[in-house]
This record gives sequence, structure tokens and C-alpha cells, in this order.
Amino acid sequence: MRFLRRVSRWIQLRTHTAELRDELTYHRELIEREYIARGLSPHDARDAAHRAMGNETFMREESRGVWVWPWLEALAQDARFTIRSLRNSPGFSVAVVLTLALGLGANAAMFSVIDRLFFRSPPLLDQPALTHRVYLYRTYRGVEAERSGQYLRYTDLVRWTTSFSRTAAVAEPLLAVGRGDAVRELPVAVVTAGFFGFFDAPPALGRYFTAAEDVPPTGATVAVLSNATWRARYGARDDVLGAKLQIGAATYTIIGVAPDGFVGLWPERPPVAFIPVTAYGGMHGSHGWWSSYDHAIGITMIARRKPEVTIAAANADLTAALRRSYQAQLDAEPSDGSRTLVTLRPRAVASSILSERGPEASSVTRVAAWLSAVALIVLLIACANVANLLLARAMRRRRELAVRVALGVGRARLATQLLTESVLLALAGGAVGIIIAHWASDALHAVFLPGVDETPVITDFRTAAFASAITLTVGMLAGLIPGLQVGRVDLTDDLKSGAREGTYPRSRLRSALLVGQSALCVTLLVGAGLFVRSLRNVRDVRLGYDVDPVLVVDVNMRGVSLDSAQRVALDQRLLAATQTIPGVERASLMKTVPFEGISSWPLFVAGIDSVDTFGEFDLNGVSPEYFATLGTRMVRGRGIEAADVARTRRVMVIGQSMAATLWPAQDPIGRCVRIGADTAPCTSVVGIAEDVHTRSLGDERGVFMYYLPVAQMTPDDVGLFVRARTGVAVLEPLRRRLQQEMPGASYVVVRPFRDVIRSETQAWRVGATAFTVFGALAMLLAALGLYGVIAYGVTQRTHELGIRMALGAHAFDVVKLVVNDGLRFVTLGMLIGCGISVVFGSWVAPLLFKESPRDPLVFMLVALTLIVTAIAASAIPAVRAVRVDPRTALQAG
Repeated sequence: MRFLRRVSRWIQLRTHTAELRDELTYHRELIEREYIARGLSPHDARDAAHRAMGNETFMREESRGVWVWPWLEALAQDARFTIRSLRNSPGFSVAVVLTLALGLGANAAMFSVIDRLFFRSPPLLDQPALTHRVYLYRTYRGVEAERSGQYLRYTDLVRWTTSFSRTAAVAEPLLAVGRGDAVRELPVAVVTAGFFGFFDAPPALGRYFTAAEDVPPTGATVAVLSNATWRARYGARDDVLGAKLQIGAATYTIIGVAPDGFVGLWPERPPVAFIPVTAYGGMHGSHGWWSSYDHAIGITMIARRKPEVTIAAANADLTAALRRSYQAQLDAEPSDGSRTLVTLRPRAVASSILSERGPEASSVTRVAAWLSAVALIVLLIACANVANLLLARAMRRRRELAVRVALGVGRARLATQLLTESVLLALAGGAVGIIIAHWASDALHAVFLPGVDETPVITDFRTAAFASAITLTVGMLAGLIPGLQVGRVDLTDDLKSGAREGTYPRSRLRSALLVGQSALCVTLLVGAGLFVRSLRNVRDVRLGYDVDPVLVVDVNMRGVSLDSAQRVALDQRLLAATQTIPGVERASLMKTVPFEGISSWPLFVAGIDSVDTFGEFDLNGVSPEYFATLGTRMVRGRGIEAADVARTRRVMVIGQSMAATLWPAQDPIGRCVRIGADTAPCTSVVGIAEDVHTRSLGDERGVFMYYLPVAQMTPDDVGLFVRARTGVAVLEPLRRRLQQEMPGASYVVVRPFRDVIRSETQAWRVGATAFTVFGALAMLLAALGLYGVIAYGVTQRTHELGIRMALGAHAFDVVKLVVNDGLRFVTLGMLIGCGISVVFGSWVAPLLFKESPRDPLVFMLVALTLIVTAIAASAIPAVRAVRVDPRTALQAG
């Protein structure tokens, strides 16, 4: 109410002031008519009336002193003056607004991603500051790794900790949802009954499942649909309760529908339904999954910390409980004494509820964090650019400012007017920047947050608030520098200043800003170059197989039971069915997919005490066309053949590294390897294949690969590789054809092999693309800044340059003089930027692939690029200046 009263008072006073102005005008006109009646001319009468009335402006200013908000009128005056001034300088205005728009837009778009990755809590989560995901670690062979997934481990932690008021176990596997041709693998939330208590999210329909329905060994097969699934699959019908939905190998009864916007802990991949952990374990876990430490079902613990418990105390409590759990495991299992609490070193950490923010953050998330800093650097370059332009404008107006000071205008008022100018420009730039951010955020979300429902930047309050805050901050900072120059106005020199003096007023501050821009630009371009080189190194890696023409077929029996003969027959039907699809060249059975699965059996070789001491030995079961389907080259011997079946001689193909490790300087062909036990029959090495990458794109020393005929192995868990001339074009026809061969509720999933590899290369692709875009943006801003400064300098030196040309200077010499000035600033900035890049290169090194953060080639290319840009930005205004007629230049004033 007080605010409204003050606004009303302000309006009344504005009305009274207008009336005062009208009254003063009326009296002045009366005096003018009186002087005209005495015989004065209208012009002389008007002057006499003004003298008689005195300073009307002063009188009005005095009346404003009684206003409630006198500063508001001053601000309005400054705003009106600024708008008129900027309207008369459209080129300057557009340059500043676009520069700020690019910097502010890049930061607003990046903030919309960073906010979701690092700061924003999952929707509807209650007490997010107290809610944590629990990470469990233990040491194996001297290397600490995260280890979780056992239900018994989870119950141990719940039973033996006291720091938490609520706990739950969660997982989000991909499970088959639906039946027949409509079946799809979709994310399903596997949670304990206590999970829903973490959220302020009452069900939109029905209820959530209870603890009584979530009891091992087999919980109730009930499901809670997500709101999106309810609307998309069931048309938001109220009679959905009691309906049946097949998820995985079981049929679930729908008992509730989650509220709109409730996605659990997975905003990036919203689940289609929520089911009990014990129902999932009963269907997908092995016998005794709930009561053994040997059976993992992929669950993670989440917990709400008691308010009085610190994170350090909670971690200590969790670690103590975890050590007690491992001790219970060691006491229950026979051991040779090599596994103890001392060697295992178990520990637990309560970290962010979202895995991307935890200690195991992905490389893509780390790249996103770096890019937020990169976006800030782009903004700093934009600010330096704008500050330089505003400073140049203020220096150009120094005579005007000196006149205003001489007439009695306070220096503080002048500084406020300049600050108002910069803030208005920043607001205009921020408005355009929001539009740019709205467009750019789509691309950024597709890279960093695929699957997350995107809130438009314009309607996202948090992003809009951030953009508003940085807009005002940038406006005030950019205007602060020219505002401070007002305090240095020298009335004597500035009132006499003019372009004809032949002097060129230099500013150390402007030079420093230009050098800073160049240094920051070099830093970004070096980062872009390093990521581009890393991506090139990734693409140059020979994986040992082709990627683009290959499709992966996952066969999921979904609880359908087949004996060995029936499964072999199914596999053969699937192989034959692939050949009926136009475009398919070859197909092969396989047991594992690189980067997605590892299968390993003990190996025994004569003359070697322990094969395991050499490293990890991974196997794959394949059919005869495997090596031709994937494009893996045979180095020696032969591959798997159709004659290698169950009752024939057992054979194997090994990788080159395995051959060189187990039989150095010997011929491996024909060697005997016993698989599974030292009493097992001999498996003869019949061929050597090139090495392949199965776990990482980097150095895989200590990881070896060998292949067995799938016909000599257990015929379960078998999928297919399919090589197609037309690539993904045959994906859906192939899926539909193979689905026709699947019995009962079983199904197939067909996907491009390159999608598997893409997840391994995503961090470098994202880094290369984003750093290049931001680096190019920084280069553009730096070039514009250099051009603006040089162009302004050339304008100020028009008289000087005219004198040089009149005295016989060649145009080339004049251009060279101007370009050298620009190169001097850029060279200094380049040296500083290279030094910064060298110092901070070790920080970005973990994100690079086989690339030194101090690669001299990258630094040389960046330096060359910046120098060429500087020459172009400096030469354009210089050439324009020398084309001016010397007589015109000499007359410039």
C-alpha cells in the first residue's frame, strides 16, 4: 500500500509540475506581448521576457526537489537523451547490441543446460538438499572402482546406518514393454516402496505400491504408470486401473498413475512405469538373489539425511556399515586370505541425487562444465569489446562532455548518463540474446540432455532471471569504464581539442582491453584446436571392425523357454530370415557386443603357471560369417567354419596380442588351450585375427580377445550382427521380419552398431563442436573489436594521415602504419593467451584423446589465424582512409 501511495503522490506531483510549466509559459507570453506593445520586435521581446522571467529551467528543477523520487525523473531524462543519441548513431548502436546479444545469448543458452545438469533438482523432489545417492567403492587388484547392485548389500546398509530418515533402492533398466510387433524396450523405474516418499507427488489416479507388496523373494507384479504413458497409451482413461501390461517377462497390474511431471530421478530418460524391486528381482535375478552378495540386480541406494547429520558424518556412518557388510560376506564365504577388509578397502560416499553430479560424472558432463567457463570467456570478450566501443565514443565526445561540465553539469550526473546509456544498450542486447539463446538451446539440449522435456528459454523463470542478472551486470560493468573517464575531463585541454591538432589521443585502457580480448580468444581457439585434433585421433583409431554398415540384433527371449535344439533352430531361422531382406550382405551370430558385454572363462596353457597374470581375456561366441560381417581381418590361419560344430574338434581364433603374449617368438597355430578347467579338452588355435577394441578406444594393453564357435557353446543369449549395404535403411524392415520368427512374447531389437560407438566418442564430438563454435564466436567478436578500435583510430587520425599523404607518403606505407598498430596489440594478446593455455592445459588434458595440451601445431595454427584476422580487421579501415582525397583529409576538423 505504501508503494501505491507513493506512486499516486508521484503522479500528482508530475501533474502539478506540468501545471507549473504551463503557468510560467503563460506569464512569459504576457510579458512578451507587453514588450511588443512598447515597440520591440518579437525577437527582442522574447529575449527581454526571458531575462525578466529568469531561469525557468532552474525554477522547474527547484520544484522537482520536492518530488518523492527525483532520481526517477533524472533517469527518464537520461533515457530519453540516450535514445536520441543512439538513434543518431545507428551503426554504433547495432554493433554494441549485436555484440552483447552474442555474448549474453551464448551464456543464457549454456546456463539452461548447466542448470539442469548441476543445479536443478528432479521435479517434485522433497528436501533436495538432504537427499543423496550413495556410491559404494572397493579396491580390486589395486584399483578402486564403484561396486553396487546387490539387494543384500542395500539391506545391510539400511539396517546398520542411523544417519538417514528415509532410504530406497532404485534402478532404471531398459525392459520390453508390450507384446507382439508393438513391443519396445523402454526405461522402467525399478524402485522400493519407500521411493515415493522422497517426493511431494500424490498419484493422479489410484495409488502407489506399498512395502507389503515389495517383499522378496518375489514381490507383487503391480505397476504405476507415468503420466505421459497413461496419456499416450491409454488416452488418459480413468478405467486404466486394473488393466494388464506386460513388462519384461511378467504381466503387471496397473494400480496407479503418477502425477504430471513426475519422472523420478531420471529427467533425461523418463520411465514409462514404476515397478517393485522385488518383482523385478524375482523375474530377472537368479535363485537367492535377495540373500546373497554374489547376485547383483543393478540397484543403487538413495537416502535422505537427517537434518542434524552432516555429510561427513553420514559418509562415515555409511562406510562403517559397508565395512561391516563386507566382513559379513567374508565370514560367510570360503577364502584363501587374499581378500580382507585391508585389501578391499570398502568406502561409501553420499553425493548428489543425480548421477551426473556425483563423483562418477560422465566425460560429457565434464565437457559441459568446461563449456560453461568457455561461454563466460565469450561474454568477457563481448564486454571488453563493448567497453572499448563505449570508451571510444566517450573519448570522441570529450569536447561535448567538457562543455557540459563547464555549464555546471555535475560529473556524477554525466557518469550516470553514460551508465544509463550502457545499461539501455545491454537491455537491448539481452532481449536479442534471449532470442538467440532460445534458438541455440535446442541444439545444446539435444547434445547434453537428450530426452529431457525442454522448457523454452523465454518461459523458463530461472534462465530468464539469470539472463536478466548478467544483462544488468554487463551493462553496468561496460558503462563503468567510460563513466570513470568523466572524472578525468580536463576543461582547458578538452575545450580546445579537435581533430585538426594532428594529435591522436591514445588510451592505455583501450589498448589493455584489446590485448585482453586477443588473449581470451587465443585460449578458446587453442581449446577448439585440441578437441578437434582429439576427435580426429578418435576417428583414426582402427577398432578392428567396421561400424557404419553393421547392425546389432538383440534377441530377448522374455521368459520363453526353449531347449537346446529349439534354440539352435531359432538361431538358424533368424540367420536365414536376414538374407530375405534386400540390402543385407552377411549376418553372423554372436554372444557379446563390443563395449556392452564381457564374457570370460579361465584359461590354462601348458608351460604357463597362471594365464590371468597377463591380463584380462575376453571371449565371444561367433558363427562362420562373423569376421566377414564385421570386417575383422584374419592375420594367419583360418576363421570359424561351418564344420566347427558340437561333436567336432574344439577350435578357437585368437587376437594378435594374445598370440604374441602367450607364445612369443613361437607359432600359435595348433597350440592347445584348456578353457574352463585344467582338465578340460584341448581347444586348438586355428587362426589369428587382428586386435579389436572391446572396452575402450584407448590403449587396451592387458585386454585380449579370443573367439569360439557358437555351435560349440551353450546356445543361449545369442544375438546377431548384420552387414547391410544400405545401413540403417533396412533397420525397421529387418526388425519386422525377424519378429515374425520369435516365439511367444520374445522379441528382437535392431539398432545401428554406430550408436554403440557414438556413446564412446560423444565427449570428444561435443567438445570439438562446441569449442569450435564458441572459438569462432570469440574470433568474430575479437575481430569486430579490433576493427572498431582501428576504425575509430583511423577516423581520429584523418588529418594526420592527410598530412602524411600530402607530404608524399605512399598509400602502402600508410596502410602498413595502421596495420602495425593492430598487430602490436594482437601479438601481445596472442603471447599472453598462449601462456594461459600452456598453464591451464593440464586441466583439460583428461578430456583429450591421444593429444598433448601443448601441441605446437595447434598453437601455430591459432597464431596464424589470429594474425590473418588482425591484418584483415586493420587493413580494411586503413585502405578506406587512404582512398580519401588528401585535400578532404586536410580539411577534416
